[in-house]
Amino acid sequence: MSDTHSPSAGAPSRVGTSEQNTKKRPPFYRDLAVQVLAGVALGVLVGALVPSVGQHVQFLGDIFIHLIQMVVGLIIFCTVTHGIASVRDLGKVGRIAVRSLIYFEVITTIALVIGLVVVNVLKPGSGMHIDPAHLHTDSSAPAPAKSEGFDDFLVGLVPTSAVQAFAESSILQILVFSVLFACGLASVGEKAQPVLDVVSTVQQALFWIIRKVMRVAPLAAFGAIGYTVSQYGLGTLLSLGRLVAVFYLIVVLFFVLVLWPVSRYAGVSLLKLMRYFRAELVLVLGTSSSESVFPQLTAKLKNLGVDEPVVGLVLPTAYSFNHDGTCLYFAAVSVFLGQATGTDLSWTAQLGLLLVLLLTSKGGAGVSGSAIAVLALTLSATHTIPVSSIALVLGVHSILSAAFVFTNIAGNCVATLVVGKWENAIDRDRLRTQLNAGYQQAA
Repeated sequence: MSDTHSPSAGAPSRVGTSEQNTKKRPPFYRDLAVQVLAGVALGVLVGALVPSVGQHVQFLGDIFIHLIQMVVGLIIFCTVTHGIASVRDLGKVGRIAVRSLIYFEVITTIALVIGLVVVNVLKPGSGMHIDPAHLHTDSSAPAPAKSEGFDDFLVGLVPTSAVQAFAESSILQILVFSVLFACGLASVGEKAQPVLDVVSTVQQALFWIIRKVMRVAPLAAFGAIGYTVSQYGLGTLLSLGRLVAVFYLIVVLFFVLVLWPVSRYAGVSLLKLMRYFRAELVLVLGTSSSESVFPQLTAKLKNLGVDEPVVGLVLPTAYSFNHDGTCLYFAAVSVFLGQATGTDLSWTAQLGLLLVLLLTSKGGAGVSGSAIAVLALTLSATHTIPVSSIALVLGVHSILSAAFVFTNIAGNCVATLVVGKWENAIDRDRLRTQLNAGYQQAA
């Protein structure tokens, strides 16, 4: 790569480079991660001390999410289309897709197993003796879920209209349409180049929009956290602290037992990778929306030296099929609710629950709040744990979702690098240089 420094430049060049990097490094308060953390801290203070104000700032987070949702479908379309069509090797595209799906299924299954084992050992819901008939469900509770079979799931992959897929922000349907459109472009050869040029130009324009939208991310984090704390109160959030503590332990175990060794296998340091994506990871802690950082992840993974076709196909697919953190959440919360309501869950019943979760966890859009609805669908499909018991976790769902969306983002980045390694599609020198330096924002 042209911006990789030559190691033979000598001592004077190293000094000049060091001075240049120091000169270009912006002050800490301009770091987006720092600004988002400040927004989160301010949101907690306002929500706790002035709840009357905190209850009216959620619109800041909602506006931010809507701004991201406004363009994320088009960004997925442009990324997938340009990535696949520019390769013009449909065999390679198929190979990347198959390898990605196998990886996703293995890792999400491991996540479900870890969640089930830990929550069964620590039993955070035992002794609560909750009668589901006495639970009050308010407007924030999910609507009754409709059980969906595998055939319905497959039919739902294909949009009846491409416009409808974009209008409803259905990532799986957008992905299916984008792959088919890209394959069609690849099949016509050089004649497709003018279209690819247009797609590339549109993509650049969309990323410009995202860069501007990201400037209000600290306000979005402030609004989301401020509303959550003011609505439920610190005391209410802490009342289910045992579940929260167990779930965060499960997340830590997943990082240590799964993501850390997988990252080592991919040839990267997990800590350096998380430092590189620190702004995005902190942002999702505040907004609980993985969709809000998709454009930034795409740009940063390319900047790490991962080939565009790999990023363009693996990352959007991961958003629908590689829900590592969400699977941890489903496994932990489902069994917790069973324990809290005194539902008898044998290991056979839990294995059946795991199989259902492997299906229902797929296809999530990464939008804040979607997991609670999918959880309702899962409980409805299994007919074991009372669906009304979900009301128990509404007060701490925001705390739990922050952790599992954080895990989803980290897992998707690792997944892209693993598939890039399998495809020999990573510039290793650039990857090493970028991770060692950490991502530097433009001034």
